[in-house]
Amino acid sequence: MELDLSHAGLKADDLEALRPALDQALVAMQELEDGCLANPDEGRMVGHYWLRAPGRAPAPEIEDVIVDTVARIEAFARDVHETGKFHKLVVCGIGGSALGPMLVSDALGGPDARMSIEFLDNTDPAGFERVVSKLGDLTDTLILSISKSGGTPEPRNAMLEMQRVCAERGVDFAERAIAVTGEDSALWRRAHQENWLAVFPMWDWVGGRTSVLSAVGLLPAALQGLDVRALLAGAAAMDECTRNPDLNKNPAVLLALYWHHEGQGRGDRDMVVLPYKDGLLLFSRYLQQLVMESLGKRLDRADQSVHQGLAVYGNKGSTDQHAFVQQLRDGLHNFFAVFVRVLRDRDGEDLFVEEGVTSGDYLDGFYQGTRKALFESGRSSATITIERTDERTLAALIALFERAVGIYAELINVNAYHQPGVEAGKKAASEVLELQARVLGQLNARPQTLTEIAEALSAEPLAVWNLLQHLASNRSEVHGSGLEDPSTASFSHV
Repeated sequence: MELDLSHAGLKADDLEALRPALDQALVAMQELEDGCLANPDEGRMVGHYWLRAPGRAPAPEIEDVIVDTVARIEAFARDVHETGKFHKLVVCGIGGSALGPMLVSDALGGPDARMSIEFLDNTDPAGFERVVSKLGDLTDTLILSISKSGGTPEPRNAMLEMQRVCAERGVDFAERAIAVTGEDSALWRRAHQENWLAVFPMWDWVGGRTSVLSAVGLLPAALQGLDVRALLAGAAAMDECTRNPDLNKNPAVLLALYWHHEGQGRGDRDMVVLPYKDGLLLFSRYLQQLVMESLGKRLDRADQSVHQGLAVYGNKGSTDQHAFVQQLRDGLHNFFAVFVRVLRDRDGEDLFVEEGVTSGDYLDGFYQGTRKALFESGRSSATITIERTDERTLAALIALFERAVGIYAELINVNAYHQPGVEAGKKAASEVLELQARVLGQLNARPQTLTEIAEALSAEPLAVWNLLQHLASNRSEVHGSGLEDPSTASFSHV
């Protein structure tokens, strides 16, 4: 893997100016790996680095459970493949519990995978139906539910939907159900009570957005026939490289420095991620969570209001040239680019689309031309080049950004490992559903106006209107009339 900063606009002085802060950031990363209390909000350590180097775990029992879990995953996948009963896998997850396995599957899976894979990564009923329609009678389908707490609504709802479909099609849900969850969570208890096929651990010291090399990502990968040891080895190799105290030879340090330089340490510019390989299309989506959930914070560690963050978006080359590169070159200069270049075009025989030129030559030419065009317009970029997309290089790529995020967070003094905004959103959603129950309780056979219902509940009219709109569209017992105008609409329970 090569990190090319020749078009980044960095100077030696930029590194020297931040050298003390970068040195301290590496100290902080070492303390993280040593097991310090990294997330005071939840009173937990942050240990995703131990997943690929169990010997670095701060306690022997943590090392043992990591080693044992990987061995159990491999044994379970081997048994599934040998029995030949299951050929499809449905993953019920949200956030990192879906994005990580989705990225690995899209980048490394394919028609030769030992199992096909589908994801239920939302709580959209139409999305459930679209996936279920592909699965046939479910007799050859495994169902994996991933939720650390067991109470996160999206994976819980997906699991319940799959349980209902199994009952409708006359297959035993528990005989094909697997859980990845925290010990003694609601999901853990349910899986054991119902005698599910298997349960694998999800530890409190692994955050969702850094969980791809835990059972969350390794189990789906192993079931697809991917080499989980190579995934772990690739990440471990990058971890070792990014511990280097020589700042000029540490790619994560240089990447974090580049982000800081471009955004003035305030996230003033967005990061556009442009991988020139179809299999890495989801990489920008994966990085959206890893980067934005880690760095998007209202308060710093001193509880000062800073409103930090680093926005991420992207597509893939050369599709992006027909989408948004026009603006990148000639429009708002509110971004910097990170290209991911893959040297190996394909494993099979190549096709010359014109004399002396292959499709892959065109793809690499488009990358080089786009980078040059941006640079000539005063827009900087970094390029990460890998030989091929395989288990080792994909995991190394993920590990590089994980470490860069941790270092950048130290530079701007925010905690990269908590997410108060996410919890606030969950609380707000719960409050909405509580209001919905009250709205349903208020309805009766007599039509009532929106104003009457809101006043009776001492609730904000717009919130009540939004609920009634949805209920009238989906519940046969809720009748609405005059819905084109909230001021004249009325609702009743029929």
